[in-house]
Amino acid sequence: MADLFDHALEQRQGKDAPLAVRLRPRNLDEYVGQEHLLGPDRVLRKVIESDQIPSLLLWGPPGSGKTTLAHIISAQTKCYFESLSAVTAGVADLRRVMESSRKRLALSGQRTILFVDEIHRFSKSQQDVILPHVEEGTVTFIGATTENPSFEVIAPLLSRSRVYTLQQLTDEQVRSIIDHALSDVERGLGSLNVIVESEAMEMLVGTANGDARTTLNSLELAANATTPDTEGVRTVTLAIVEDALQQRALMYDKDGDQHYDIISAFIKSIRGSDPDAAVYWLVRMLEAGEDPMFIARRIIISAAEDIGMARPGALSVAVAAQQAVHFVGLPEGAIPLAEAVVYLAT
Repeated sequence: MADLFDHALEQRQGKDAPLAVRLRPRNLDEYVGQEHLLGPDRVLRKVIESDQIPSLLLWGPPGSGKTTLAHIISAQTKCYFESLSAVTAGVADLRRVMESSRKRLALSGQRTILFVDEIHRFSKSQQDVILPHVEEGTVTFIGATTENPSFEVIAPLLSRSRVYTLQQLTDEQVRSIIDHALSDVERGLGSLNVIVESEAMEMLVGTANGDARTTLNSLELAANATTPDTEGVRTVTLAIVEDALQQRALMYDKDGDQHYDIISAFIKSIRGSDPDAAVYWLVRMLEAGEDPMFIARRIIISAAEDIGMARPGALSVAVAAQQAVHFVGLPEGAIPLAEAVVYLAT
């Protein structure tokens, strides 16, 4: 069976591969971000460079470089590298990998690294299949996830792995990735002679949410949609970027970390007497499809818990907002919710 990383390497060399795939860093020096993990004196960098990689879990938001880091490890290690995606793989695939790893270790002494992308998609029983082989040293396990491993990875496997948290890329890091894409002739857009206007660049960076993959794909779409002038220059304007982005889906999940992080930011904005921020988080949740009754319940809790006797009428306003949104529904129900939020935050 063809290895996922071999296939990805072939794609990377192909001109038809997406820009984000073509520009995937080939080594740690090309890797952007995560200096707290991969800086010159950091432990993770040293173990990768020395090929002494322990079992580890890479936890971070989409587009932060988890899979890219696994690609770099696969290219640098002398271990046999197996890759599975928890979205498509099952117990049979895991058992096949474990059996071949055991034979390889016995016959040649070569260790095996098993990379599982989206490890949180595996059930407890599927993760149980990996555990004894990690304990015995048959495989070194690397998992990548966007969800908190403490909740999504079984405790025995979690205890045998080091958890490394990848941070969302900063605007400056996203900008540097865009600049590299525009200048790279071999793998990027350098041969197309693309110029991005300042307002268009701000739009690309501002809507990235730290996701390099999405940003590069949007940049490529905008560049290909731009007609070259008489000198062959493609000038990407703000209008072209807006057309390419359309309405970008807000990063939000109803059951994962984003759900709790955003509702926490929403409540803290009310506590901090910041109505603008509170309304922003309210609209972001509603636009992402959050249940308005969930939001209304949190507003009522905030009115009683955070404001309480300082303004007893806040609870009446919050309950009235819940009744109103329950009665009229969305989108009109967003108005009484916003009114209640502004009242509580002021």
